[in-house]
Amino acid sequence: MNRRSYPAQVSIVEVGPRDGLQNEKTPVSTQSKVELVHNLVNAGLKRIETGSFVSPKWVPQMADSSDVFTRIKRHKGVTYSALTPNMKGFEAALQAGADEVAVFGAASESFSQRNINCSIEDSLNRFAPVVEAAQTAGIKVRGYVSCVLGCPYEGEISPTAVAEVSKRLLDMGCYEISLGDTIGTGTPVKTAAMLEEVLNWIPVNQVAAHFHDTYGQALANLTIALQYGVATIDSAVAGLGGCPYARGASGNVATEDVVYMLNGMGIKTGIDLHKLLHAARGISNVIKRPPSSKVANALA
Repeated sequence: MNRRSYPAQVSIVEVGPRDGLQNEKTPVSTQSKVELVHNLVNAGLKRIETGSFVSPKWVPQMADSSDVFTRIKRHKGVTYSALTPNMKGFEAALQAGADEVAVFGAASESFSQRNINCSIEDSLNRFAPVVEAAQTAGIKVRGYVSCVLGCPYEGEISPTAVAEVSKRLLDMGCYEISLGDTIGTGTPVKTAAMLEEVLNWIPVNQVAAHFHDTYGQALANLTIALQYGVATIDSAVAGLGGCPYARGASGNVATEDVVYMLNGMGIKTGIDLHKLLHAARGISNVIKRPPSSKVANALA
């Protein structure tokens, strides 16, 4: 294993307001979403996935994303991003004032078909004009690759498949590739094997780790990613979220658990853990369930 020393600083991408809330069954008001974003900024988060411009038929929880973007108080130095799967979504995000957009691909052919109703190749062709339009507008584009450590339909996914899709997105113009263990089945050894291959294709400073915690492996897998030099981590406050296409899949790794671990490793994040816990408790009260994070429960 080609281990590197841990990075001195890690950039946390907070995905709770989008990837987290979109899978929560309890309806969340626009005002509650705005308050969540404000609480996250107050805790020190600088990169916040604020909404998603997708069909409200498929993702009703995100139907008010435009209103959320309009109502938040913007803070200098904070990036408010949005998921935009197609040109219609991109145009809506642009109008709403998103600072950055993201496209969402998959390393699994079956997952691509079930999740966005097209093949991997077709999805990449669909994203190309979005990336081109964003570049023209001076907006950065992030690329997501789902199912990098397992698929609910295909099972094991080859590291080469992950690397190939990641490289296509990078070549298309995405500045960063977020590698998602969508159903949380990855283990440290699988994480290492996947990164060994991906980092042969993509510079480590353009890679992010996006791990779900279904089997309690997310922090262990993130430690491996850190050893490989990955310095960007996606996480969701209070462990919000899940995957509607994967039975039993729990939410993203909780931001407060990640921050606690990084603090203990001497890795800087710029995030105030106590203010982050305030944000976690606030949104948990809204959705009427306790935070799934270990830290929130330990410090309750």
